[in-house]
Amino acid sequence: MIELSTKLVNVLGDKTTKPLTKTFDMLVVEDLLRHYPRRYAELGKLTDLAGLEVGQHVTILARVASVKNYSFGPGGRRTRTEVVVTDGTGELTLTFFQQAWRLKAMQPDSLGLAAGVVSEFNRKLQLTHPDWEPIQESGDPAESSRLGRGIIPLYRATAAMPSWKIEQCVGMCLEAIGPLDDPLPGDVRSERGLLDLGDSFQAIHRPRAAADWQGARDRFRFEEAFVVQTVFAQRRSQLEREHAASRPVATGGLRERFESALPFELTAGQREVVAEISADLEHTHPMHRLLQGEVGSGKTIVALIAMLQVVDAGAQAALLAPTEVLAAQHFRAITAMLGDLAKGGMLGGADGATRVRLLTGSQGAKARKESLLEAASGEAGIVIGTHALIQDHVQFAELGLLVVDEQHRFGVEQRAALVDRAEVTPHVLVMTATPIPRTIAMSVFGDLEVSTLRELPAGRQPIQTTVVPIAERPAWLERGWARVREEVAKGRQAYVVVSRIGDSDDGQDKDTRSLVELSEELAGGSLHGLRVGRLHGRLSAEDKDATMDAFARGDLDVLVATTVVEVGVDVPNATVMVVMDAERFGMSQLHQLRGRVGRGTEAGLCLLVTATEDGSPARERLDAVASTSDGFELSRLDVELRREGDVLGARQSGVRSSLRLLSVVKDGDVIDEARRLADSVVESDPGLTALPALAAAVHALEHSEQAEYLERT
Repeated sequence: MIELSTKLVNVLGDKTTKPLTKTFDMLVVEDLLRHYPRRYAELGKLTDLAGLEVGQHVTILARVASVKNYSFGPGGRRTRTEVVVTDGTGELTLTFFQQAWRLKAMQPDSLGLAAGVVSEFNRKLQLTHPDWEPIQESGDPAESSRLGRGIIPLYRATAAMPSWKIEQCVGMCLEAIGPLDDPLPGDVRSERGLLDLGDSFQAIHRPRAAADWQGARDRFRFEEAFVVQTVFAQRRSQLEREHAASRPVATGGLRERFESALPFELTAGQREVVAEISADLEHTHPMHRLLQGEVGSGKTIVALIAMLQVVDAGAQAALLAPTEVLAAQHFRAITAMLGDLAKGGMLGGADGATRVRLLTGSQGAKARKESLLEAASGEAGIVIGTHALIQDHVQFAELGLLVVDEQHRFGVEQRAALVDRAEVTPHVLVMTATPIPRTIAMSVFGDLEVSTLRELPAGRQPIQTTVVPIAERPAWLERGWARVREEVAKGRQAYVVVSRIGDSDDGQDKDTRSLVELSEELAGGSLHGLRVGRLHGRLSAEDKDATMDAFARGDLDVLVATTVVEVGVDVPNATVMVVMDAERFGMSQLHQLRGRVGRGTEAGLCLLVTATEDGSPARERLDAVASTSDGFELSRLDVELRREGDVLGARQSGVRSSLRLLSVVKDGDVIDEARRLADSVVESDPGLTALPALAAAVHALEHSEQAEYLERT
């Protein structure tokens, strides 16, 4: 008897295990059994050869149509064997060298599985030196054999480990495995009508009918969702038991004075979200809320109102930003919005005003020391910073609220460094600038309450987005630069965004335009006479601040930048953006970038420059960005076009994802139901003491390399 935790080498031997470990990172029996078939071949249905593509590694079920040996080389001493196989309509050539014995071994009308990489020769698809496994159709097959079952599982495979070898390895494990503890509780399986774990492994690897593997897939898909949602249910349960100080609204405080002095009305959506956050802050258990919204929907002002409510209650707020450019931008914006309310103890400060301090890693010693002292003394009610805020020597008098901007760029340990040091658990507000489809939010931010801002503030101008296809329309790019000059002539400003810097340390794709070469080319050519600046991540903090300040003041006409301007940069006078090699950016990223223009009283223009061909997948993505200004719709399209692992944000190769069958994009109903049932299970047994198999699955997921996406929360 073997168990799921039994080492594969003890079952299959060293020689067979090595390629499984090397290619698929398989170490124990469970790794192999959870390597589910990609698809299934039914013996009565041959593989559709018309769907094959050059470069694919394929496993096909086909029938031999003809076989012939050809002599070639000096004296005709070398042999090439061509075996033509068919699916009944199309043909594929299997080519073998120096294997003349194939002429007798692969007789016409015989059936078999071929595995190899598809290539093209003389305009015909072929497999060169494929693996071939004949399938005997005669005799009386045992009922338990694949021939008796009539369905052959086809696995993701390699030349070193073809599909049928994986099938044999799985068979050895299935025959030796003992009774299994199921992570899905019995009542959950019963309610959903799901197979138990042992039967599911048999049904997915050795199905007798399509309904078998379909039922098994349903079970494993639900199991994946259920284990993830159990993790989140436990975290929500733990938060409910933690204590936080109540931070109620103060009559006549900074928050009320700030809101009453605003020169505009908050949108209905902003007022609703402010009320949700305000109510959370009054509770005595920690707020854990995600604030997401459309580009330009006014998330920062909502977060600032929450920070002022906490300051009014005698505590401090910290805003954690992912980059120094964004931290400095937040500092400038918040200080400007607060005006005399941010000048506590200073000349011209309002009565009861607080202070706002900036803390970054590359600050000068004097400014850094002042920020540290005011954070520790409590003089600074709001402290804005980067990872520098997380360091051990940074102390707060009383941290009441942590606002994390662009959550996915921080790991759980970094946030915990701030939260765990506080004597009373602070409230946490997470802001993400990229709109997230609901099912993904549930899978990635599952222990957070979600607030969403969809409505844009009154007066926000529309942004026209146009694809500039330089391969087909080279003149359009010059027209684009002319448009930049026209905007500058009207007193406005422009961004030019590139995908790489182009200095000596830059080893990226040289087919793209770099910041260095493009800025020099523009300054001496299409934009000659304009004031052109550069901004990228490798500049010193002082240079970055100086460049952004110059652009914000209007001392620069054009800013050539990398994606450091993607989030949070707010220069209302900028009206046009040119994105070079736009296909190098994700759809949501392009949506973020174009949100930097049209922030004032003038309409914005975004030009997406690309050399991609019309009709290509990359071009289709750009056309989609140009066709809609709805960030939520773009986000949905973006994740549909990307791998699940990328959606979840984990650094994973796709080889060993903890989500093998569940699609966070398509399986919203499954995730909904898994969350409901996980909540019920955790409510009755928070520690899962009566469910050791589920507890083990939760522990394994939380401690696996693939759990980084869980750490976003």
